[in-house]
Amino acid sequence: MRGPISPPLTQAHPWHGVSPAGPAAGIFNVFVEIVPTDTVKYELDKVSGHLRLDRPQLLSSLCPTLYGFLPRTYCGRRVADRCAERTGVESIEGDGDPMDVCVLTERPVAQGNLFVHARPIGGLRMIDGNRADDKIVAILEADAAYGSWRELEDVPGGLIERVRHYFLSYKQRPDARSRGVSIAEMYDREEALEVIARSMEDYRERFVSPAALEVLEPTQEHR
Repeated sequence: MRGPISPPLTQAHPWHGVSPAGPAAGIFNVFVEIVPTDTVKYELDKVSGHLRLDRPQLLSSLCPTLYGFLPRTYCGRRVADRCAERTGVESIEGDGDPMDVCVLTERPVAQGNLFVHARPIGGLRMIDGNRADDKIVAILEADAAYGSWRELEDVPGGLIERVRHYFLSYKQRPDARSRGVSIAEMYDREEALEVIARSMEDYRERFVSPAALEVLEPTQEHR
């Protein structure tokens, strides 16, 4: 006689089904979409929770860090208001995506589509068109070389410049006369935690309601 059939197991949605909280205070779960060796851009399909190939990298530069997002965050009005408050730029909107995170680590990681524990140390206040598109900078927890860094100012300037250069140029074609993005400021760990807290509030406002039980529609904007 056959035994009972187990119900099928399902994978938690990386954006909606996993807590952003890591194993200790100040440590977060980050879902990694891209690693530095990727020559194509992977992005989360917001409905299915699987990675999809978004596009080849337009230029020769590659993302210099692990790159992904914090689950259960959303760049909405609170994140946008903070950007406007700090920069003085008016008519800023949230980009409608989870909060982006760059994770610095000494060790190469072969592929994305995984979670890591990371500790924020600062961020880049990036504006894409009229949209707030912050990039939190974090350190891979327990990293042997970088693990002692606590603030963005601890990071060697050349490494931060690689990150800045990538995000200022990764969407820009060689014949473009002007950039569509700008980095208005770099900020410290305290401000990074403030931005993360705002993105969590934006998420709760956007999704933690009866509407959250419905099938989520993807936004058209890409990070």
